[in-house]
Amino acid sequence: MKILIVDDDHDLLALVGFALRQAGYVVVDAGDFAAAMRVFLAESPDLAVLDINLPGGSGFAICEAIRTRSRIPVMMLTVRGEEEDVVRALELGADDYLTKPFWPEELLARVHARLRRPVLQRGGPVTIGELTIDLAGRGVRVGDAPVELTRVEFDLLAALARRPGAAITRAWLVEHVLDPERDGTERTLDVHVSRLRKKLGAAGARLATVWGVGYKLDAPA
Repeated sequence: MKILIVDDDHDLLALVGFALRQAGYVVVDAGDFAAAMRVFLAESPDLAVLDINLPGGSGFAICEAIRTRSRIPVMMLTVRGEEEDVVRALELGADDYLTKPFWPEELLARVHARLRRPVLQRGGPVTIGELTIDLAGRGVRVGDAPVELTRVEFDLLAALARRPGAAITRAWLVEHVLDPERDGTERTLDVHVSRLRKKLGAAGARLATVWGVGYKLDAPA
């Protein structure tokens, strides 16, 4: 599988590239915004690892541009660890966030985890009220209108749809919908839930909070 790495630190590109190639991945890289977009469009990678601070643009802008074209996993790899940066990355559709300095082994574990997703790989459509979730095709519709979701948002909705009406704990969702190796927390889960509700419009009311437990997808009465 092919990994795109975007960073203006050439030593880091060499280090990360070496680790990923040793693990059997094909690696393509770029050192600025314009080159990153050219490589992404030309190479069609299976996963992208993005720095935030880049010449000519930002990793946030690259993530947003990728999300208009693809649902591949996107990981942010940056020295910026403030909560507002993490939240912004998630809101733009990033799947993971790793701060520098880091261990190459940790990055590899997260890449492996992302590429072995989705959690649900098979299954037919599930209809819950006005919601239709195509588990096999990874598509969602509200009535007749398609809804574009990120990979994490779809996995979250699909996990709840497998047990409509049942409360799923936040801890379970963090472990199984986010990555077990990542530094994701219940706070980041809440950000994904909030974005998912907004995208589902009126149907988002079915994604209910069970206080002190987690979330559930309400089935029609």
